Amino acid sequence: MPEHYYPKEPIANPRKTALLILNALDKGRKNLDEILEDVFFDTEIKDKRDKGLIYVLVYGAIRRRGFLDWITGHYSKIRLNKIDPSILNIIRLGLFQIIYLTRIPVSAAVNTSVDLVKQSGKPWAAGFVNAVLRNADRGYKSISLPDSAKDPVAAMAVKKSFPSWLIKRWIRHFGQEETENLCDEINKIPAITIRVNSLKTTRKNLKESIGENVSKISCTEYSSHGISFFNPGRSIPELPGFKDGWFQVQDEAAQLVSVLLNPQPYETVLDACAGLGGKTGHIAQLMENKGKIIAVDRDKKKLLKLEMEMNRLGVTLVKTVSLNLEDRAHIKGFPLFDRILLDAPCSGIGVIRRNPDTKWSSNKKKIEYLKDRQTALLENMAELVKPSGKIVYAVCSTEPEENEEVVNFFLGKHLEFFIDKDPFNFDEKLLPLIDKNGFFKTFPHLNKMDGFFAVSLKRKK
Repeated sequence: MPEHYYPKEPIANPRKTALLILNALDKGRKNLDEILEDVFFDTEIKDKRDKGLIYVLVYGAIRRRGFLDWITGHYSKIRLNKIDPSILNIIRLGLFQIIYLTRIPVSAAVNTSVDLVKQSGKPWAAGFVNAVLRNADRGYKSISLPDSAKDPVAAMAVKKSFPSWLIKRWIRHFGQEETENLCDEINKIPAITIRVNSLKTTRKNLKESIGENVSKISCTEYSSHGISFFNPGRSIPELPGFKDGWFQVQDEAAQLVSVLLNPQPYETVLDACAGLGGKTGHIAQLMENKGKIIAVDRDKKKLLKLEMEMNRLGVTLVKTVSLNLEDRAHIKGFPLFDRILLDAPCSGIGVIRRNPDTKWSSNKKKIEYLKDRQTALLENMAELVKPSGKIVYAVCSTEPEENEEVVNFFLGKHLEFFIDKDPFNFDEKLLPLIDKNGFFKTFPHLNKMDGFFAVSLKRKK
């Protein structure tokens, strides 16, 4: 059962709930998705607009945190790192409403923020929050940003609300203009993308069945199984076809990773870091539910949810195993596989547009630590591939340490593997996503999908 950060009662104050979520995130124990699941577990929400406001406030305050903090720093007599974290979150929520939610009156944004301070048990801070918000409302438009000519990194970090270390490396990799475009795209609210379960229905039927419940619905450009849309009138589990297993929520880039694996009916496939089973379900449908998939994850709770998900989808060829594949001793006795999908633990920098908390939780040290884990996992998976079999190494990250550097290190040690430079079998539609080295790369600002890296590593006969 989820750990709750709130009294288990109907949500009566969306702003208070948003504050509780931000405060829970600051503790660093769980990511935003996990906290949201906790908060909305078994919680009665009488008005769906309240839930919508919670999401807008939370995601908005996190996406724009850098800019909001710059404004706060200008009007606060107390340094940001000296402000009580919960009070700073109240200011962020208030400022976000003032600057970005024009339908909410400024007086309402300020007064509800002051009320939150009083309810938080820190009434002494009410005057401070009131002053910061009212002064910011009067003057935030005229506040100057860092000089882009003198310090382009600092200027872009504030303007686009990203940490400086990430802006610095993106400018180095992509250049200033492309980095600006990348930041702008990440800061937009992305479409919801789902993948049709071809074991039960067709993309045409699914699109027709949910069309009246969503807006701007369209088929994905690259994946033949994807549908994207905005503003669902119901929650995802309430959409037509969900309970019957007609679809899973999955970004287009993630869908293409399973296509890259190209699993065939009656093969034996290892889903090495299966998680909640998004790619497991796709692999099963590509195999026409014939053969065998071993889904492995360290987290037994995730595997339990995966099993429930496979049951919803009508998938019957999956067996779950809980173990740590980073420990070489744990893979002894494993069979050899025709294909292995290693969707490795990563920084998640490629999916910041969906998980904006990653902006502020990632760092250079974490990327290096994850690189070591990814390398160890790939090393171990090499022992489990049949001759002429393949490993698809994938991460939802755009960072070279987690991408090319892991693969090149592996290939330098394992001459029995080579990169399959045509993993999509001459599908002209997908060729632009593979570079000259055989690396699959997607970016939000270039492809309108999450940032992913993947490569098909084939074992010699």
